[in-house]
Amino acid sequence: MFTGIIEEIGEILAVQRNAESMILTIKAKKILDDVKIGDSIATNGVCLTVVGIGGSSFQADVMHETMNRSALGNLKIGSSVNLERAMRADGRFGGHMVAGHIDGTGRITDIRKDDNAVWYTIGAEPQILRYIIEKGSIAIDGISLTVAAVSKENFAVSIIPHTLQQTTLAERRNGDLVNLENDMVGKYIENFLIHGTRDRTQKNGGHIDKTFLAQNGFI
Repeated sequence: MFTGIIEEIGEILAVQRNAESMILTIKAKKILDDVKIGDSIATNGVCLTVVGIGGSSFQADVMHETMNRSALGNLKIGSSVNLERAMRADGRFGGHMVAGHIDGTGRITDIRKDDNAVWYTIGAEPQILRYIIEKGSIAIDGISLTVAAVSKENFAVSIIPHTLQQTTLAERRNGDLVNLENDMVGKYIENFLIHGTRDRTQKNGGHIDKTFLAQNGFI
């Protein structure tokens, strides 16, 4: 589990590409203080397992499913990445609940300056946009952000100077692909409502009547 508060910006030192997967070697500093083999590190929002540590870098495998779901396949030597260690039980919860399980990708369609802030508009597929609400939370490349606006085709976030300085967002340009993870709360609620209601109606013979509604607190 992560919070979406980026700890440092790492650098891709090596990319070993296989048929449908790859191994990344990532330069880091702060996050390596207490890291060990098997630890989880969110890399541009994707939860990766540390499989090797050497000096000022760590290695992580990227499997086929992750390649399909995320933009990690676009990384190359010299690319900057957002890094965050798994959340400590005794730490501050500064962002929101981020699993590191990417729902998909979005594409930056507009970047606009607004006094001391910068607006990023990101186009995304309907299956991702359905869980995005204004003033809700979204993780973009692992960064916990608040949704400022949303439409049927895209959504927008307004970024403060501190976030631009501490993450890779300042390097992003129009057309860039970014990793997106929806707020997990909405997905769980939807799943419960769909399957929970289905189970209850099946027990009632598949019918919703006055008795069913009363038993379930609607009357």
